[in-house]
Amino acid sequence: MKKLTIAIALTFTMVLAAPIMAQDKTAPQLTEVADSSATQQAGDTLPAGFTLDEVIDENDMADMQEAVKQENGLHTKLKTKFVEGTAGFMSLVALALVLGLAFCIERIIYLTLSEINAKKLLADIEKKVEAGDIEGAKAICRDTRGPVASICYQGLLHINEAMDVVERSIESYGTVQAAKMEKGCSWITLFIAIAPSLGFLGTVIGMVMAFDQIQEFGDIGPTIVASGMKVALITTIFGIIVALILQVFYSYILSKIEHLTSQMEESAITLLDIIMKHKQHTKA
Repeated sequence: MKKLTIAIALTFTMVLAAPIMAQDKTAPQLTEVADSSATQQAGDTLPAGFTLDEVIDENDMADMQEAVKQENGLHTKLKTKFVEGTAGFMSLVALALVLGLAFCIERIIYLTLSEINAKKLLADIEKKVEAGDIEGAKAICRDTRGPVASICYQGLLHINEAMDVVERSIESYGTVQAAKMEKGCSWITLFIAIAPSLGFLGTVIGMVMAFDQIQEFGDIGPTIVASGMKVALITTIFGIIVALILQVFYSYILSKIEHLTSQMEESAITLLDIIMKHKQHTKA
């Protein structure tokens, strides 16, 4: 699972970095092509005796440049805001998002694979136990993934012992399985807490930058303070967004853990009933 988490983190890092790198390479080329295309089209339709500068005024040129900017897309705007929030500091927020999502996806994959049809499993086990085929029941548990099958197998291992021993064994192994399901969740909560904290830290840094500029220029004009305030607000926004995204995934993971835990408890009770009936039948 550690390798899977690392692989997911690296994949997310490459996915997030690819559009930014690609945009850095293609944006100037797209701008040049659009400018040259607009210039060529305008030149082809010029009246005789007029030059391009006489036909296209500053407003028209501004409109064309604005149209080119709009073609860059949403990822360009996100990249721009990312850089405006200082790329070095915002990289920490992005890293928290990537690592947090990696742990979330790893847990979701693990918990999804752990889900089985518990009722069918217990019905198959009950048929084998009633037929006296204990080893066959154990084989069914071994061939089935998930914590429910694991605690059933653990109970069947002690089927010939006293019921309190069987119950303690199932309870103890259920605790182990619950710990496995919650493995890595502490890291997710850590990144949920870190992301807004980094955003608030960026707010403080932005305010310090604003006061430094005020001290340097000796003025409190809006233009002087704007850059520092912008950094403060952008870092806070990105930090809160990252925390919200991770919180949604974390809530979904908790719901799956609760479902599996409830399934384990119901299966343990059913298995104890099956073993009790087997013991009574054996005594009779």
